[in-house]
This record gives sequence, structure tokens and C-alpha cells, in this order.
Amino acid sequence: MLLNEITQNEALALFENRDGSLYWKVSRGRTKAGNEAGHLTENGYKRFKTGHKSYLVHRIVFLMHHGYMPEFVDHIDGNKINNSIENLRAVSQSQNQWNSKLRTDNITGCKGVRWHKHAKKWTAKITMNKKTKHLGYFDDIELADLVVQMAREKYHGKYANNGATE
Repeated sequence: MLLNEITQNEALALFENRDGSLYWKVSRGRTKAGNEAGHLTENGYKRFKTGHKSYLVHRIVFLMHHGYMPEFVDHIDGNKINNSIENLRAVSQSQNQWNSKLRTDNITGCKGVRWHKHAKKWTAKITMNKKTKHLGYFDDIELADLVVQMAREKYHGKYANNGATE
């Protein structure tokens, strides 16, 4: 049934979507009809395998509702296991990055703000369409953070994420 990529009709035949969770409609080997599809991966997404191919649950939920598989599917609220259709949207790679959370290795606590050793000031930057936009140097980290947040709202719009970790 599944060859290279899963189609909307195949997904609808294989799964029932209940609030962003997929449940098998058919039994196959150890997989029984009615069981939830997918397991939590180490990077926080739900994934399952069928037809010798692995799929992310949120991408299949999107496919089932919209009939196509975009290159990137974004979780609007940043919660990787909230796969309700209201929380999923097709995005570009840039838009997907704009909605990312604060990186775990960020030491300032402010997305887009870094200490510039030579200037001995805080530097503020954002990325737009794969290009970094320098927003200035600041004595105060809070001001640098505010400038980045305002620029993110202006340039990233509804995809702006100012670093919320939850």
C-alpha cells in the first residue's frame, strides 16, 4: 500500500485522528487496530514506522487535513507533541526557525543577544531570509533584548518567538 511517500488517501485508510493523536485502523503484525501510532523520540517528536519508512505524526495529521505534505510543518505553540490540527501550519524553513524556542546552550537568556568581547557591549541580531541583521550594540542587556523583540515582531510577524521555553 505504501510505496515512497504516504498519500492522504493512504493516511485516511490507515489512521484515525483523535485530537492530534493517530490510531491505527488496521492490524499489521504486532500493531493492532485501535493502538496509538508513534513513540516519543529523543528530540521530542512522535514518530512511527510503516512500509519500511518512518513518519512524524504531526506531518501525517497535517496531510490528513490538508491533502498535501509541505516541506516544513510548524507547531504554533512550540509544543512538539501538541499535534492538534489547530496547532499545525505549513511554513518555510526560515519561518520555522523564527518560531524556535530559546536554545538550551544560550547563556544570556535572551534570544538574539550576545556579549561582544571586543566592543565590551551587548550585541543584538536577528535573522531574516538566511541573512543576519545587526541591530546595534548596547550597554544594557535588557535594552538589547527589547530591541531584538521589537525587530522580531516587525520582521517575523506571526512567526515571532521571543524565546519562550514552554
